[in-house]
Amino acid sequence: MKKALIIGCGLVGSVIARYLAEECNYRVSVWDRRNHIAGNLYDYIDEHGILVQKYGPHIFHTYNETIYDYVCRFASWEPYNLVCGAVIDNICTPTAFNFKSIDLFYPKEEAREIKEHIKSMYGDREFATVIELLECSDPVIQKYAQFLYDKDYSLYTAKQWGISPSEIDKSVLKRVPIRFSYDEAYFKDPFQALPREGYTAFVRNILNHPQISIELDTEATGRISIINNVLHVDGTAVDYPIIYTGPLDYFFSFTEGFLPYRSLRFEWKYDNLESFQELPVIAYPQAEGFTRITEYKKLPVQHVAGTSYAVEYPIPYHAECSDSEPYYPVLTDASQILYRQYYEKASQIQNLYLCGRLADYKYYDMDKAIERALAFCNENFERKSKETNE
Repeated sequence: MKKALIIGCGLVGSVIARYLAEECNYRVSVWDRRNHIAGNLYDYIDEHGILVQKYGPHIFHTYNETIYDYVCRFASWEPYNLVCGAVIDNICTPTAFNFKSIDLFYPKEEAREIKEHIKSMYGDREFATVIELLECSDPVIQKYAQFLYDKDYSLYTAKQWGISPSEIDKSVLKRVPIRFSYDEAYFKDPFQALPREGYTAFVRNILNHPQISIELDTEATGRISIINNVLHVDGTAVDYPIIYTGPLDYFFSFTEGFLPYRSLRFEWKYDNLESFQELPVIAYPQAEGFTRITEYKKLPVQHVAGTSYAVEYPIPYHAECSDSEPYYPVLTDASQILYRQYYEKASQIQNLYLCGRLADYKYYDMDKAIERALAFCNENFERKSKETNE
């Protein structure tokens, strides 16, 4: 039986493991340096009986019915339409920003004028990015966009990424659109849901295959070495596939320099309250230090006494620090040039494969992560024959 090794037991590594075991008849070993499966999707019941997500809130959403069908193989899902907010000048407005936001921050006549200008300029369009509105030829619209940029986008971005908004890739500023209606939904995807038993159970079901074995608390760099572009595992040269899903600079011992990532620190709190904030996830762009608060009894709705919530502080990522986690690639011109240097080094190793948010140095939503993992498998591995299935 063919063999493969996957480094990383998050969503991408787990999807690849399942595919190789089920579709290609591989015996798959999965290693992870953490003491749990599911990567940043990991959730658990806390001491107050509330399901919380250790690494921040995740909502599955997709336009792709095939991907939705895929996740339904491994869990039962509860429809969940996320509504988020942002506190600006002590007023909580929905995000994505919408016509309600205009009503909240402007006098009635000025609010009416802004909405009329938007309808005149954009017609039946449902939304635009803040970048588009800032560059709009209509001064009324441009002024509204500048208000949102000054009060939210620029402040939140500076805290989240630790650099000036002018340095960050513009795709980051485009992630939260401005809606041209009173629609308060954060996502517009037709499929939006949370797994009834939690994300950890969902990933566990993906990995539940007799040809998949898992080793946790395992530092891959302590067991894998590269000698003359040949991979060695525990001192022995190997030619079977090794799929790496972690940070690429870490794999190569930072020989070309450190790829920049942002990390997060969570301050966990519990109050004997029915509700701490009106929405499950609220951003605080003007607050000192932290960016948002997630109240987990609302994600999903849980009928329990009291409430657990996490205050989220973006912090620098220190690769040499064992308890520092790389969450978000900091996409700048310089960082992408450095990533390309590491990618070229990886390309010289015939049986080394890269896949996933950290290894690809790209931000993926869950559906795109699964899509990427399945496409990667289809491109690089041959499925077993029908006869083998029988």
